Amino acid sequence: EMHLVESGGGLVQPGGSLRLSCAASGFTFSTYAMTWIRQPPGKGLEWVSTIMADGVDPSYAPSVKGRFASSRDNAKNTLYLQMNSLKIEDTGKYYCAKSGDWNSKGQGTQVTVSS
Repeated sequence: EMHLVESGGGLVQPGGSLRLSCAASGFTFSTYAMTWIRQPPGKGLEWVSTIMADGVDPSYAPSVKGRFASSRDNAKNTLYLQMNSLKIEDTGKYYCAKSGDWNSKGQGTQVTVSS
């Protein structure tokens, strides 16, 4: 059975940084493109970033491009999201999922950006 476990969220001031991690198990992580998605308070899920299986050339939503960076370590079955220059509107629950299968997402990690 596959599992995705997100961690690394927290409370940070605007302009701050956080690094999220997603530990994968139960499937061949190195062969799947992976996606970060988020859910702002009171809103639906929105796409943040997708990284291909080989980790090359991640893609980003316009709202985070230039501030967020996805990476992965296939040897550790772990996905990362480095978030810099955080804004209040980045607040939400962050999830990782298999690309194209948002139902595979984990339990999520809360990111709150507030002064």
